[in-house]
Amino acid sequence: MLVKLVLAVAYLLTLPLGLYAQERHFVSYGGTAGFQATVWAMKDLGTFEKYGLNGDVVLVGGSARQIQGVLGGSTDFAQVDITAVVSANLKGADLVVIGGSMNKIPFSMVTQPEIREPSQLRGKKIGVVNFGGANEYAVIAALNEWGIPPSATTIMPAGGAATRLTAMSVKALDATVLSPPETIKAKKLGLRILLQLSELKASFPMNVVIVRRPYLEKNHDVVKRFMKAYADAVYQLKHDRKKAIEVLRKRLMQKEQDVIEATYDYYAPKFECPPRVNREGAASTAKFVMDRVAGGKAKIDVNKLIDERILDELDKEEFFKGLAR
Repeated sequence: MLVKLVLAVAYLLTLPLGLYAQERHFVSYGGTAGFQATVWAMKDLGTFEKYGLNGDVVLVGGSARQIQGVLGGSTDFAQVDITAVVSANLKGADLVVIGGSMNKIPFSMVTQPEIREPSQLRGKKIGVVNFGGANEYAVIAALNEWGIPPSATTIMPAGGAATRLTAMSVKALDATVLSPPETIKAKKLGLRILLQLSELKASFPMNVVIVRRPYLEKNHDVVKRFMKAYADAVYQLKHDRKKAIEVLRKRLMQKEQDVIEATYDYYAPKFECPPRVNREGAASTAKFVMDRVAGGKAKIDVNKLIDERILDELDKEEFFKGLAR
């Protein structure tokens, strides 16, 4: 018993000052796509501890459940896409966006091999996770840029990425949007990557970090430490290929080296550090949600939805410059 006590005390002494005395802070992520690496890296690269937080990451399937977790207090932070936040606040939630690490649509339009150009999507069935979310927004943004009215296609809910990939393999769908590593599997099945939607003009805040507004006001120091840990993780993902690939290998549970490396090569250039949200993209996405979910009757002020005061503080303190030293 004495030996166990001594070992326990020795472990506590190795933790950053005050870490063991703090409550635990959870951040949720919604799935296993490679763009979730910005959250995984906080745990796997030790940036929680580096900034004195007793933090952990937790998988909560689907943005609606993630938001329920934040509103109910079981998680303090969540990384979701901007559509989920706008939808929740339209229904009375008090969520605020404090930063974000990706402002481009991370999906590719995957089609049957006989579809060789966007115009051939007319009259075709395009699968999305569900209506009103990031998948549907990505499809509509792409169709608009290609001059194809969404009504000229059939956009339909078709389940998660794995389910839609299976549907594509048996030709139950003509097209869908997927991201690595599913796009790599799609190519191996002989499907066509028609276009990487990150090449579209439209900006889309895919990874945004949210908290409840009262939590932000009452826990400034915790949120600031969290954003330091988040930004540091993003920076390392972008600039340390070896570390980033190890994070992806662990979290994707993927043994094929080419899949892991292709996933990294796809996402790393798209991560943003400093982790700021593109407000123009947020505004256009908010309009889409307001029209789609609320029939255009309710309004969300994007400038109130996004609160980057802590990022502004870190900028003034030259924190982000320090990451490069």
